[in-house]
Amino acid sequence: MPLNDCRLIELPKITDPRGSLTFVEGEFHIPFSIKRVYYLYDVPGGSDRGAHAHKNLHQFVIAMSGSFDIVLDDGSRQRRYHMNRSYYGLYICPMMWRTLDNFSSGGVCMVLASECYDESDYLREYSDFLSVASKK
Repeated sequence: MPLNDCRLIELPKITDPRGSLTFVEGEFHIPFSIKRVYYLYDVPGGSDRGAHAHKNLHQFVIAMSGSFDIVLDDGSRQRRYHMNRSYYGLYICPMMWRTLDNFSSGGVCMVLASECYDESDYLREYSDFLSVASKK
């Protein structure tokens, strides 16, 4: 899938004097049903996360607190997204190499995934990713 299939999606934001509320509904706000949720936190300054691709998994990434960057790579082009609003998320389609970096202090990254964890879906070496991506 090309890099252009990945995109920022604005989520509903309901605000009143008591604060704000945002929600996500699978197959409505995002293009898949949600089977797993996980989050990254306490990431040390200067550390990177990710550095892999998924063959079939769809993901939606939200900065719940603080900020971080996501670099997406489809094997021929790269695009960097700065994530810093909890009412925006980044849809990441399959076969996209991703690296997360530039975490702020207290940054929390929540990921909604289309499938349960499956190690066989991962491409952990960039050269393997390029090999598979060139055949698609």
